[in-house]
Amino acid sequence: MLPEGSRAYGGIGCHYMATWMDRGTETFTQMGGEGATWLGQAPFTETRHVFQNLGDGTYFHSGLLAIRAAVAAGVNITYKILFNDAVAMTGGQPLDGALSVDQIVEQLRAEGVQRIALVSDEPEAYRNKRFAGFAGVSISHRDQLDSIQRELRDTAGCTALIYAQTCAAEKRRRRKKGILPDPAKRAFINVAVCEGCGDCGVQSNCLSIIPKETRLGRKRAIDQSACNKDFSCVRGFCPSFVTVHGGKLRKNPALAADGNWGELAEPDKLPIDDNFSILITGIGGTGILTVGSVLGMAAHIEQRGVSVLNQTGLAQKFGAVTGHVRIAENQQDIHSVRIPSGEAQLILGADLVVSAADDALAKLNREHSHAVINNHLSPTADFTHDADVIFPVSDMQRAIEDEIEPGRGHFVNATRLANSLLGDAIFSNFLLLGVAYQHGLVPLRADSILQAIELNGVSIESNQQAFLWGRRYAVFAEAVRRAAGLEKPRQPANDRNDLDEIIQYRSVWLVDYQDQAYAERYLRLVQRVRDLEQSLDPQNRETRLAFTETVARSYFQLLAYKDEYEVARLYSSGDFEKTLAAQFEGDYRLRFHLAPPLLAKRDPQSGIPLKREFGGWVLPLFAGLAKLKKLRGGAFDIFGYSAERRQERKLIADFEADIERLLEVTNLKNFDTAIEIARLPLKIRGFGHVKQASIEAATKKHASLFKKLEGEDSIDRYKP
Repeated sequence: MLPEGSRAYGGIGCHYMATWMDRGTETFTQMGGEGATWLGQAPFTETRHVFQNLGDGTYFHSGLLAIRAAVAAGVNITYKILFNDAVAMTGGQPLDGALSVDQIVEQLRAEGVQRIALVSDEPEAYRNKRFAGFAGVSISHRDQLDSIQRELRDTAGCTALIYAQTCAAEKRRRRKKGILPDPAKRAFINVAVCEGCGDCGVQSNCLSIIPKETRLGRKRAIDQSACNKDFSCVRGFCPSFVTVHGGKLRKNPALAADGNWGELAEPDKLPIDDNFSILITGIGGTGILTVGSVLGMAAHIEQRGVSVLNQTGLAQKFGAVTGHVRIAENQQDIHSVRIPSGEAQLILGADLVVSAADDALAKLNREHSHAVINNHLSPTADFTHDADVIFPVSDMQRAIEDEIEPGRGHFVNATRLANSLLGDAIFSNFLLLGVAYQHGLVPLRADSILQAIELNGVSIESNQQAFLWGRRYAVFAEAVRRAAGLEKPRQPANDRNDLDEIIQYRSVWLVDYQDQAYAERYLRLVQRVRDLEQSLDPQNRETRLAFTETVARSYFQLLAYKDEYEVARLYSSGDFEKTLAAQFEGDYRLRFHLAPPLLAKRDPQSGIPLKREFGGWVLPLFAGLAKLKKLRGGAFDIFGYSAERRQERKLIADFEADIERLLEVTNLKNFDTAIEIARLPLKIRGFGHVKQASIEAATKKHASLFKKLEGEDSIDRYKP
């Protein structure tokens, strides 16, 4: 992240990816040319300073030459040197030579860089280094990055910021290999407290924060299987974040319940006519390459011909990965390691988005292709900055089905099954392989695959169990879902019953939130809107009660604002501890990440309250505070006098006034605009400054919509 108003240039590798991450980063360059473009631009622009990203591998290769040129040119530039201890994007290889933070600092000083700032998540590791006493060198925690960048931006000449932290994806790889300690700490989101604002994704740019669809809308959750344990997400300005220290992820006891299933019959398998081609699709960091390797080894065990080609691209973490596995009776029958267009007998899709991409679909052929797809949708990069991005699951599934014969596509939520049965979504790939095998779509023996898993030497028992559970699912889908504790897919109800459920659920919530009178206030306004809508269109042929549903959702959103009493209630009601216990087991401690309104210090640069860690001792305080909810909005409500709480109460009154106006003027001609106005509160989410920003956005939209509705300017009721 950059300070507001700053400019940055990208480089190559990971730094090139920053150009599409909404991080204020522009352009790219060749290795060793970082900053060179600025040398030519600087005399001819009003911009007085830029940041230049530079990786440690590039620095070691030739980047130091670019820094030397910048010093000689005397331009105002800050080189942000990422010391991540590996060539992380292409597999985590070590640098081609020895390099340390100490060397970088001393080299930069020798080249004439007078101001060098080192930031790290472990600054204490550098406090005793020789360079710690050098003039112009500072050592700080990464939490101070913003203020340090602001200082460097205002410093004349060439400066350097060294960010010393092993790449999060590389840390995860090393932990899986057992060569780096795995901290007994995990981030957890209390979904009930979460507003779904997405600030945690903005702060971390991490796709391990996944959407969680609930009866109160989309929230956030942590994908524990993919989490890199970087913990920058907890900086999101939200009281829903908890870190769990100790304990471990809970596994389903069904893992040990093997005796009730009996022997599985060997399936009739598709023949190997010439080449049998399997296209494996997925995303980086989820074990896709391992599946291809295991299939290759299994074919080798059976003395068949085999080739395995992995294409990773920018895929070491969450990027697209494809594996081309070709099996033949003899090695000489394989003439190409890459699967040609239209020649895949099977697409084994561990990720729906990659499986539905044009490159993957081009490998399918209606005459002979089959598909076994994990239809659990992993979020794309858009989700990190667009909280309401739409995931077209049905469209992507249909795109795959359109390329194969009916009945040849099998769509399984392998991620949920693996999480529930084995405690980790990483095993979803072998579960999916088991499904494909039992449907006769893998021309190898089960014992060969199991032996290959054993030879691979990683999570042997769990991967073999996952393969077995996949085989069982292909035959006993409902029984496996029950064993996993997963409910049947909910049957769609008619529109009227859905609306009644929406209203009823929220009215009960409001009783718990405040009292019965508060809930009746909600019900009265919603019923008036419903009466109007039914009078406009008695048969509901056009409106389908869309206006009523929108008001029911929006009015509740405003009424149930999450003040101190509500956050305390949602932590102390018992549901939070049940949710924790369902996901974690063992002896664990909790740390809460909060910015209490009367206690939080403010960032000297941004003025934003700073979050602090609190121990589990706050839970009894939450329980006591929740009992004081009757004070809400009254004279003795000490929190209610804050500007934020006054504004939240004003939003309720203003929305009620808006609905009164809409009840007067809404007709079938302006019906859609009325719904848009009523939907505005659903965009008002978050806490503190995050919520304020959403209010300001709603303010602008509100004015334009009322102008559209009435044909004239209107009072801006959302204005603070």
